[in-house]
Amino acid sequence: MGHNPDGGHADASERWDAFEHADAFDHPDAAEPVDNGTAEHLDTAQTKRSRFRKMAWIVVVCLVAALSGTFAAVAPHAASAAIESEGSSGERSEAGAVLPVVKPATVVASPASGAKQVNPAAPVTIAVKDGTLDRVSLTSTKGKTIEGGLTPDGLSWTATTPLEFNTSYTFNYTVADSAGRATSKTQSFATVSTQNEADAAMYPLEGSKVGVAQPLQITFSEPVVNKAAVEKAITVTSTSGQAGAFHWFSDTMVRYRPENFWAANSTVTVDLKLFGVDFGNGQIGNFNKTNSFKIGDKKVAIADAVAHTFTVSVNDQQVGEWPDTMGDTRFPSARGYLVLMEKYRVEHMDASTIGLKPGDPAYYGQLDVNYATRLTPSGEFIHQATDSAMPYIGVTNLSHGCIGLGPDGAKWVFDNMTTGDVVQVVNTEGDYANFDDGFGDWNIPWAQYAKR
Repeated sequence: MGHNPDGGHADASERWDAFEHADAFDHPDAAEPVDNGTAEHLDTAQTKRSRFRKMAWIVVVCLVAALSGTFAAVAPHAASAAIESEGSSGERSEAGAVLPVVKPATVVASPASGAKQVNPAAPVTIAVKDGTLDRVSLTSTKGKTIEGGLTPDGLSWTATTPLEFNTSYTFNYTVADSAGRATSKTQSFATVSTQNEADAAMYPLEGSKVGVAQPLQITFSEPVVNKAAVEKAITVTSTSGQAGAFHWFSDTMVRYRPENFWAANSTVTVDLKLFGVDFGNGQIGNFNKTNSFKIGDKKVAIADAVAHTFTVSVNDQQVGEWPDTMGDTRFPSARGYLVLMEKYRVEHMDASTIGLKPGDPAYYGQLDVNYATRLTPSGEFIHQATDSAMPYIGVTNLSHGCIGLGPDGAKWVFDNMTTGDVVQVVNTEGDYANFDDGFGDWNIPWAQYAKR
Protein backbone atom coordinates (compact mmCIF):
# COMPACT_ATOMS: atom_id res chain seq x y z
CA MET A 1 0.00 0.00 0.00
CA GLY A 2 1.07 3.59 -0.56
CA HIS A 3 1.72 6.08 2.18
CA ASN A 4 -0.26 9.22 2.96
CA PRO A 5 1.62 12.32 1.87
CA ASP A 6 1.22 13.55 5.41
CA GLY A 7 2.97 10.44 6.67
CA GLY A 8 -0.20 8.75 8.06
CA HIS A 9 -2.22 5.71 6.92
CA ALA A 10 -4.80 6.01 4.16
CA ASP A 11 -8.32 6.62 5.50
CA ALA A 12 -11.26 4.31 4.79
CA SER A 13 -12.40 6.17 1.71
CA GLU A 14 -8.96 6.03 0.23
CA ARG A 15 -8.74 2.30 0.96
CA TRP A 16 -12.17 1.78 -0.63
CA ASP A 17 -10.98 3.67 -3.76
CA ALA A 18 -7.92 1.49 -3.86
CA PHE A 19 -10.06 -1.63 -3.81
CA GLU A 20 -12.24 -0.27 -6.61
CA HIS A 21 -9.24 0.59 -8.78
CA ALA A 22 -7.65 -2.75 -8.13
CA ASP A 23 -9.83 -4.16 -10.95
CA ALA A 24 -7.39 -2.69 -13.37
CA PHE A 25 -4.76 -5.25 -12.45
CA ASP A 26 -6.96 -8.08 -13.73
CA HIS A 27 -8.49 -6.39 -16.75
CA PRO A 28 -6.70 -7.39 -19.95
CA ASP A 29 -7.07 -3.92 -21.49
CA ALA A 30 -5.75 -2.01 -18.57
CA ALA A 31 -2.02 -2.82 -18.92
CA GLU A 32 0.62 -2.49 -21.56
CA PRO A 33 2.29 -5.64 -22.94
CA VAL A 34 5.41 -6.71 -21.16
CA ASP A 35 8.28 -8.75 -22.29
CA ASN A 36 8.84 -12.36 -21.33
CA GLY A 37 11.46 -11.44 -18.88
CA THR A 38 8.97 -9.94 -16.51
CA ALA A 39 5.90 -12.28 -17.14
CA GLU A 40 6.56 -14.62 -14.25
CA HIS A 41 6.93 -11.69 -11.81
CA LEU A 42 3.63 -10.16 -12.94
CA ASP A 43 1.66 -13.42 -12.56
CA THR A 44 2.80 -13.78 -8.96
CA ALA A 45 1.89 -10.19 -8.14
CA GLN A 46 -1.55 -10.46 -9.71
CA THR A 47 -2.34 -13.61 -7.74
CA LYS A 48 -1.46 -11.94 -4.44
CA ARG A 49 -3.49 -8.86 -5.24
CA SER A 50 -6.56 -10.99 -6.14
CA ARG A 51 -6.43 -12.86 -2.85
CA PHE A 52 -5.97 -9.62 -0.92
CA ARG A 53 -9.00 -8.08 -2.71
CA LYS A 54 -11.27 -11.08 -1.78
CA MET A 55 -10.23 -10.98 1.86
CA ALA A 56 -10.86 -7.27 2.00
CA TRP A 57 -14.40 -7.78 0.65
CA ILE A 58 -15.16 -10.35 3.37
CA VAL A 59 -13.97 -7.99 6.10
CA VAL A 60 -16.11 -5.18 4.76
CA VAL A 61 -19.24 -7.34 4.48
CA CYS A 62 -18.83 -8.65 8.04
CA LEU A 63 -18.28 -5.13 9.35
CA VAL A 64 -21.43 -3.83 7.62
CA ALA A 65 -23.51 -6.82 8.75
CA ALA A 66 -22.40 -6.44 12.36
CA LEU A 67 -23.31 -2.76 12.33
CA SER A 68 -26.75 -3.37 10.75
CA GLY A 69 -27.79 -6.43 12.93
CA THR A 70 -28.32 -8.72 9.93
CA PHE A 71 -27.07 -11.80 11.86
CA ALA A 72 -29.09 -11.19 15.04
CA ALA A 73 -31.47 -14.08 14.33
CA VAL A 74 -28.55 -16.46 13.82
CA ALA A 75 -26.92 -15.61 17.13
CA PRO A 76 -29.71 -15.02 19.71
CA HIS A 77 -27.22 -14.37 22.52
CA ALA A 78 -25.90 -11.39 20.57
CA ALA A 79 -29.31 -9.93 19.67
CA SER A 80 -30.69 -6.94 21.52
CA ALA A 81 -34.33 -8.40 21.84
CA ALA A 82 -35.21 -11.65 23.81
CA ILE A 83 -36.98 -14.53 22.04
CA GLU A 84 -40.46 -15.45 23.52
CA SER A 85 -40.66 -18.99 24.96
CA GLU A 86 -43.26 -21.43 23.55
CA GLY A 87 -44.15 -22.46 27.08
CA SER A 88 -44.71 -18.95 28.38
CA SER A 89 -48.18 -18.63 26.83
CA GLY A 90 -49.49 -21.95 28.18
CA GLU A 91 -51.32 -22.57 24.94
CA ARG A 92 -49.50 -25.66 23.71
CA SER A 93 -51.21 -29.07 23.83
CA GLU A 94 -48.64 -30.86 21.67
CA ALA A 95 -44.89 -31.16 22.03
CA GLY A 96 -42.92 -28.33 20.44
CA ALA A 97 -39.39 -26.96 20.63
CA VAL A 98 -39.68 -26.23 24.35
CA LEU A 99 -41.69 -27.47 27.35
CA PRO A 100 -43.97 -27.54 29.31
CA VAL A 101 -46.75 -29.21 27.31
CA VAL A 102 -50.31 -28.45 28.55
CA LYS A 103 -52.29 -31.70 28.52
CA PRO A 104 -56.00 -31.55 27.69
CA ALA A 105 -58.33 -32.12 30.65
CA THR A 106 -59.95 -35.58 30.64
CA VAL A 107 -63.43 -36.02 32.16
CA VAL A 108 -65.00 -39.31 33.22
CA ALA A 109 -68.71 -39.17 34.16
CA SER A 110 -70.78 -41.92 35.72
CA PRO A 111 -73.32 -42.78 34.42
CA ALA A 112 -71.82 -42.45 30.97
CA SER A 113 -73.32 -40.10 28.44
CA GLY A 114 -76.34 -41.68 26.75
CA ALA A 115 -76.71 -44.47 29.32
CA LYS A 116 -80.17 -46.05 29.64
CA GLN A 117 -81.87 -48.03 32.43
CA VAL A 118 -79.51 -46.56 35.03
CA ASN A 119 -80.13 -47.78 38.57
CA PRO A 120 -81.36 -44.67 40.45
CA ALA A 121 -79.34 -45.76 43.49
CA ALA A 122 -76.08 -45.95 41.52
CA PRO A 123 -73.37 -43.37 42.41
CA VAL A 124 -73.47 -40.28 40.22
CA THR A 125 -70.05 -38.69 39.80
CA ILE A 126 -67.83 -36.62 37.55
CA ALA A 127 -64.04 -36.80 37.84
CA VAL A 128 -61.40 -34.85 35.92
CA LYS A 129 -57.73 -35.52 35.19
CA ASP A 130 -55.24 -32.84 34.14
CA GLY A 131 -57.68 -30.11 35.04
CA THR A 132 -60.34 -28.95 37.49
CA LEU A 133 -64.12 -28.71 37.57
CA ASP A 134 -65.39 -25.16 37.91
CA ARG A 135 -69.14 -25.76 37.78
CA VAL A 136 -71.41 -28.82 37.82
CA SER A 137 -75.19 -29.11 37.72
CA LEU A 138 -77.49 -32.11 37.33
CA THR A 139 -81.14 -31.53 36.50
CA SER A 140 -84.06 -33.73 35.48
CA THR A 141 -86.48 -33.19 32.65
CA LYS A 142 -89.06 -32.61 35.40
CA GLY A 143 -87.11 -29.52 36.47
CA LYS A 144 -85.68 -30.98 39.66
CA THR A 145 -82.10 -30.15 40.59
CA ILE A 146 -80.00 -32.90 42.13
CA GLU A 147 -77.78 -31.64 44.92
CA GLY A 148 -74.13 -32.57 44.95
CA GLY A 149 -70.73 -31.67 46.32
CA LEU A 150 -67.45 -30.67 44.68
CA THR A 151 -64.23 -31.77 46.37
CA PRO A 152 -61.96 -28.94 47.61
CA ASP A 153 -59.35 -29.74 44.97
CA GLY A 154 -61.95 -29.48 42.21
CA LEU A 155 -61.15 -32.95 40.88
CA SER A 156 -64.55 -34.61 41.37
CA TRP A 157 -68.25 -33.99 42.02
CA THR A 158 -70.69 -36.46 43.63
CA ALA A 159 -74.49 -36.32 43.84
CA THR A 160 -75.83 -36.31 47.41
CA THR A 161 -79.53 -36.90 46.74
CA PRO A 162 -81.02 -40.00 45.06
CA LEU A 163 -82.36 -40.08 41.54
CA GLU A 164 -85.90 -41.01 40.53
CA PHE A 165 -87.15 -43.86 38.39
CA ASN A 166 -88.20 -43.34 34.78
CA THR A 167 -86.47 -39.95 34.53
CA SER A 168 -83.94 -38.35 32.19
CA TYR A 169 -81.11 -36.27 33.64
CA THR A 170 -78.67 -33.79 32.11
CA PHE A 171 -75.17 -32.95 33.33
CA ASN A 172 -73.87 -29.42 32.64
CA TYR A 173 -70.30 -28.77 33.70
CA THR A 174 -67.30 -26.59 33.00
CA VAL A 175 -63.77 -27.98 33.13
CA ALA A 176 -60.52 -26.01 32.98
CA ASP A 177 -57.13 -27.41 32.00
CA SER A 178 -53.93 -26.51 33.88
CA ALA A 179 -53.46 -23.46 31.66
CA GLY A 180 -56.86 -22.12 32.71
CA ARG A 181 -58.63 -22.74 29.40
CA ALA A 182 -62.29 -23.50 30.19
CA THR A 183 -64.63 -25.79 28.26
CA SER A 184 -68.35 -26.29 28.94
CA LYS A 185 -69.98 -29.62 28.19
CA THR A 186 -73.38 -31.31 28.41
CA GLN A 187 -74.34 -35.00 28.58
CA SER A 188 -77.48 -36.95 29.51
CA PHE A 189 -78.65 -40.33 30.80
CA ALA A 190 -81.94 -41.99 31.82
CA THR A 191 -82.91 -44.12 34.84
CA VAL A 192 -84.76 -47.43 35.08
CA SER A 193 -88.15 -47.31 33.39
CA THR A 194 -91.44 -47.96 35.16
CA GLN A 195 -91.78 -51.52 33.85
CA ASN A 196 -88.52 -52.43 35.61
CA GLU A 197 -89.50 -50.88 38.92
CA ALA A 198 -90.10 -53.46 41.66
CA ASP A 199 -92.27 -52.87 44.73
CA ALA A 200 -93.02 -54.85 47.90
CA ALA A 201 -95.64 -55.02 50.64
CA MET A 202 -95.06 -56.07 54.25
CA TYR A 203 -97.31 -57.71 56.81
CA PRO A 204 -97.90 -57.02 59.72
CA LEU A 205 -98.63 -53.40 58.99
CA GLU A 206 -96.81 -50.52 60.60
CA GLY A 207 -97.97 -49.91 64.16
CA SER A 208 -100.15 -53.01 64.38
CA LYS A 209 -100.32 -55.43 67.31
CA VAL A 210 -100.26 -59.15 66.67
CA GLY A 211 -99.86 -62.46 68.48
CA VAL A 212 -96.65 -64.33 69.22
CA ALA A 213 -97.03 -66.72 66.27
CA GLN A 214 -97.30 -64.08 63.54
CA PRO A 215 -94.52 -64.45 60.92
CA LEU A 216 -93.26 -61.45 59.03
CA GLN A 217 -94.34 -61.68 55.38
CA ILE A 218 -93.01 -59.64 52.44
CA THR A 219 -94.69 -59.95 49.05
CA PHE A 220 -92.86 -58.62 45.98
CA SER A 221 -94.42 -57.20 42.84
CA GLU A 222 -91.81 -58.96 40.68
CA PRO A 223 -90.04 -62.34 40.95
CA VAL A 224 -86.86 -62.20 42.99
CA VAL A 225 -83.85 -63.95 41.46
CA ASN A 226 -81.17 -62.40 43.65
CA LYS A 227 -82.64 -63.65 46.92
CA ALA A 228 -79.43 -63.23 48.90
CA ALA A 229 -79.20 -59.56 47.89
CA VAL A 230 -82.79 -58.94 48.95
CA GLU A 231 -82.32 -60.69 52.29
CA LYS A 232 -79.20 -58.61 52.92
CA ALA A 233 -81.23 -55.45 52.34
CA ILE A 234 -83.77 -56.38 55.05
CA THR A 235 -82.83 -56.13 58.72
CA VAL A 236 -85.17 -57.51 61.39
CA THR A 237 -84.59 -56.70 65.06
CA SER A 238 -86.59 -57.37 68.20
CA THR A 239 -86.49 -55.86 71.66
CA SER A 240 -86.32 -59.44 72.90
CA GLY A 241 -83.07 -59.94 71.01
CA GLN A 242 -84.45 -62.94 69.12
CA ALA A 243 -82.72 -63.96 65.92
CA GLY A 244 -84.71 -65.35 63.04
CA ALA A 245 -84.46 -66.63 59.48
CA PHE A 246 -86.01 -66.05 56.07
CA HIS A 247 -87.90 -68.75 54.25
CA TRP A 248 -88.88 -68.33 50.59
CA PHE A 249 -92.26 -69.86 49.80
CA SER A 250 -92.11 -68.58 46.21
CA ASP A 251 -90.10 -66.15 44.08
CA THR A 252 -92.50 -63.37 45.09
CA MET A 253 -93.03 -64.15 48.79
CA VAL A 254 -90.66 -64.57 51.72
CA ARG A 255 -91.40 -64.92 55.43
CA TYR A 256 -89.30 -64.44 58.53
CA ARG A 257 -89.71 -65.89 62.01
CA PRO A 258 -87.59 -66.75 65.04
CA GLU A 259 -86.95 -70.34 66.06
CA ASN A 260 -89.62 -70.13 68.75
CA PHE A 261 -92.62 -67.85 69.11
CA TRP A 262 -91.92 -64.15 69.48
CA ALA A 263 -91.45 -63.05 73.07
CA ALA A 264 -94.68 -61.70 74.54
CA ASN A 265 -95.01 -57.90 74.65
CA SER A 266 -91.89 -57.27 72.57
CA THR A 267 -91.48 -54.98 69.55
CA VAL A 268 -90.24 -56.07 66.15
CA THR A 269 -88.66 -53.56 63.74
CA VAL A 270 -88.12 -54.23 60.06
CA ASP A 271 -85.73 -51.99 58.10
CA LEU A 272 -86.27 -52.44 54.38
CA LYS A 273 -83.53 -50.86 52.29
CA LEU A 274 -84.75 -52.06 48.92
CA PHE A 275 -84.18 -48.88 46.91
CA GLY A 276 -81.78 -49.74 44.12
CA VAL A 277 -81.52 -53.43 45.03
CA ASP A 278 -81.25 -55.58 41.92
CA PHE A 279 -83.95 -58.27 42.13
CA GLY A 280 -82.66 -59.89 38.93
CA ASN A 281 -83.95 -59.84 35.36
CA GLY A 282 -83.52 -56.06 35.31
CA GLN A 283 -85.99 -55.46 38.14
CA ILE A 284 -84.89 -52.82 40.67
CA GLY A 285 -86.33 -52.20 44.14
CA ASN A 286 -87.97 -48.80 44.46
CA PHE A 287 -88.18 -47.88 48.15
CA ASN A 288 -86.67 -47.78 51.62
CA LYS A 289 -88.93 -48.05 54.63
CA THR A 290 -88.90 -48.93 58.30
CA ASN A 291 -91.90 -50.72 59.86
CA SER A 292 -92.47 -51.68 63.47
CA PHE A 293 -95.17 -53.84 65.03
CA LYS A 294 -95.87 -54.97 68.57
CA ILE A 295 -96.30 -58.46 69.95
CA GLY A 296 -99.08 -58.95 72.49
CA ASP A 297 -99.56 -61.54 75.22
CA LYS A 298 -98.80 -65.14 74.45
CA LYS A 299 -102.18 -66.71 73.64
CA VAL A 300 -102.15 -70.36 72.64
CA ALA A 301 -105.13 -72.67 72.21
CA ILE A 302 -105.07 -76.45 71.89
CA ALA A 303 -107.91 -78.09 69.96
CA ASP A 304 -108.11 -81.85 70.61
CA ALA A 305 -110.03 -83.82 68.00
CA VAL A 306 -110.28 -86.88 70.25
CA ALA A 307 -110.98 -85.28 73.61
CA HIS A 308 -113.30 -82.76 71.88
CA THR A 309 -111.92 -79.92 73.94
CA PHE A 310 -110.64 -76.43 73.20
CA THR A 311 -108.23 -75.16 75.88
CA VAL A 312 -106.74 -71.66 76.00
CA SER A 313 -103.77 -70.31 77.93
CA VAL A 314 -102.48 -66.75 78.24
CA ASN A 315 -98.80 -66.31 79.02
CA ASP A 316 -98.65 -70.04 79.80
CA GLN A 317 -101.55 -69.87 82.27
CA GLN A 318 -104.79 -71.69 81.38
CA VAL A 319 -107.72 -69.29 81.25
CA GLY A 320 -110.51 -71.47 79.84
CA GLU A 321 -111.64 -74.75 78.35
CA TRP A 322 -114.74 -75.40 76.22
CA PRO A 323 -116.19 -78.45 74.46
CA ASP A 324 -115.82 -78.50 70.67
CA THR A 325 -116.68 -80.39 67.54
CA MET A 326 -114.17 -80.64 64.70
CA GLY A 327 -113.88 -82.04 61.19
CA ASP A 328 -115.33 -85.47 60.54
CA THR A 329 -113.54 -88.33 58.81
CA ARG A 330 -114.37 -86.98 55.35
CA PHE A 331 -113.26 -83.42 56.15
CA PRO A 332 -110.77 -83.78 59.04
CA SER A 333 -109.39 -80.59 60.57
CA ALA A 334 -105.84 -79.64 59.50
CA ARG A 335 -103.20 -80.67 62.00
CA GLY A 336 -100.41 -78.68 63.56
CA TYR A 337 -100.16 -74.96 64.24
CA LEU A 338 -102.76 -72.67 62.69
CA VAL A 339 -102.35 -68.91 63.11
CA LEU A 340 -105.43 -66.73 63.55
CA MET A 341 -105.87 -64.42 60.55
CA GLU A 342 -109.03 -62.30 60.77
CA LYS A 343 -112.41 -62.13 62.51
CA TYR A 344 -116.04 -61.63 61.43
CA ARG A 345 -118.99 -61.13 63.74
CA VAL A 346 -121.11 -62.95 61.17
CA GLU A 347 -119.63 -64.99 58.34
CA HIS A 348 -121.60 -66.28 55.36
CA MET A 349 -120.67 -69.82 54.32
CA ASP A 350 -121.42 -71.58 51.05
CA ALA A 351 -121.01 -75.36 50.63
CA SER A 352 -120.24 -74.98 46.92
CA THR A 353 -116.92 -73.23 47.76
CA ILE A 354 -115.51 -76.54 49.03
CA GLY A 355 -116.85 -78.56 46.10
CA LEU A 356 -120.15 -79.74 47.60
CA LYS A 357 -123.28 -79.91 45.48
CA PRO A 358 -126.96 -80.50 46.27
CA GLY A 359 -127.62 -84.18 46.85
CA ASP A 360 -124.28 -84.75 48.59
CA PRO A 361 -124.91 -85.94 52.18
CA ALA A 362 -122.44 -83.31 53.39
CA TYR A 363 -124.07 -80.50 51.45
CA TYR A 364 -125.33 -77.80 53.79
CA GLY A 365 -126.28 -75.12 51.29
CA GLN A 366 -125.62 -71.58 52.51
CA LEU A 367 -125.72 -70.34 56.06
CA ASP A 368 -124.45 -67.64 58.42
CA VAL A 369 -122.37 -68.38 61.50
CA ASN A 370 -121.57 -66.19 64.52
CA TYR A 371 -118.22 -65.18 65.99
CA ALA A 372 -116.07 -66.49 63.16
CA THR A 373 -112.27 -66.35 63.42
CA ARG A 374 -110.39 -67.41 60.28
CA LEU A 375 -107.61 -70.04 60.43
CA THR A 376 -107.00 -70.66 56.70
CA PRO A 377 -107.91 -68.87 53.47
CA SER A 378 -109.44 -72.14 52.26
CA GLY A 379 -112.22 -71.85 54.83
CA GLU A 380 -111.32 -73.27 58.25
CA PHE A 381 -112.66 -71.14 61.11
CA ILE A 382 -113.29 -71.19 64.82
CA HIS A 383 -116.97 -70.25 65.11
CA GLN A 384 -120.14 -70.79 67.03
CA ALA A 385 -121.61 -74.11 66.00
CA THR A 386 -124.91 -74.09 64.14
CA ASP A 387 -128.07 -74.92 66.03
CA SER A 388 -128.20 -78.38 64.44
CA ALA A 389 -124.63 -79.13 65.63
CA MET A 390 -125.08 -77.96 69.22
CA PRO A 391 -126.09 -81.41 70.59
CA TYR A 392 -122.80 -82.91 69.26
CA ILE A 393 -120.37 -80.40 70.83
CA GLY A 394 -117.96 -82.30 73.10
CA VAL A 395 -119.33 -85.61 71.80
CA THR A 396 -118.31 -86.19 68.18
CA ASN A 397 -116.79 -84.51 65.14
CA LEU A 398 -119.19 -83.53 62.38
CA SER A 399 -117.91 -80.27 60.86
CA HIS A 400 -116.29 -79.71 57.48
CA GLY A 401 -112.95 -78.93 59.11
CA CYS A 402 -113.93 -75.98 61.30
CA ILE A 403 -113.71 -75.91 65.09
CA GLY A 404 -117.24 -75.47 66.40
CA LEU A 405 -117.76 -74.07 69.91
CA GLY A 406 -120.76 -73.14 71.98
CA PRO A 407 -121.80 -69.48 72.22
CA ASP A 408 -119.62 -68.75 75.27
CA GLY A 409 -116.45 -70.30 73.91
CA ALA A 410 -116.83 -68.80 70.41
CA LYS A 411 -117.50 -65.33 71.80
CA TRP A 412 -114.51 -65.52 74.18
CA VAL A 413 -112.18 -66.37 71.31
CA PHE A 414 -113.67 -63.59 69.16
CA ASP A 415 -113.33 -61.01 71.94
CA ASN A 416 -109.96 -62.01 73.38
CA MET A 417 -107.82 -63.62 70.68
CA THR A 418 -106.45 -61.80 67.66
CA THR A 419 -104.33 -61.98 64.52
CA GLY A 420 -101.10 -63.84 65.20
CA ASP A 421 -102.41 -65.89 68.12
CA VAL A 422 -102.15 -69.62 67.54
CA VAL A 423 -104.21 -72.80 67.73
CA GLN A 424 -102.47 -76.16 67.87
CA VAL A 425 -104.69 -78.92 66.48
CA VAL A 426 -103.89 -82.39 67.83
CA ASN A 427 -105.24 -85.92 67.39
CA THR A 428 -106.73 -85.22 63.99
CA GLU A 429 -106.54 -87.37 60.90
CA GLY A 430 -106.02 -84.32 58.72
CA ASP A 431 -102.74 -83.30 57.12
CA TYR A 432 -100.94 -80.03 57.60
CA ALA A 433 -102.46 -77.09 55.79
CA ASN A 434 -100.64 -76.15 52.59
CA PHE A 435 -97.89 -73.54 53.06
CA ASP A 436 -99.87 -70.92 51.16
CA ASP A 437 -103.09 -71.75 53.02
CA GLY A 438 -102.50 -69.46 55.98
CA PHE A 439 -99.37 -69.23 58.11
CA GLY A 440 -98.12 -72.79 58.46
CA ASP A 441 -94.54 -71.66 59.16
CA TRP A 442 -94.44 -73.24 62.61
CA ASN A 443 -95.06 -76.67 61.13
CA ILE A 444 -91.70 -76.55 59.29
CA PRO A 445 -88.74 -77.81 61.38
CA TRP A 446 -86.35 -74.98 62.19
CA ALA A 447 -83.35 -76.54 60.43
CA GLN A 448 -85.38 -76.77 57.26
CA TYR A 449 -87.00 -73.36 57.65
CA ALA A 450 -83.70 -71.55 58.02
CA LYS A 451 -82.23 -73.20 54.91
CA ARG A 452 -82.87 -71.42 51.63
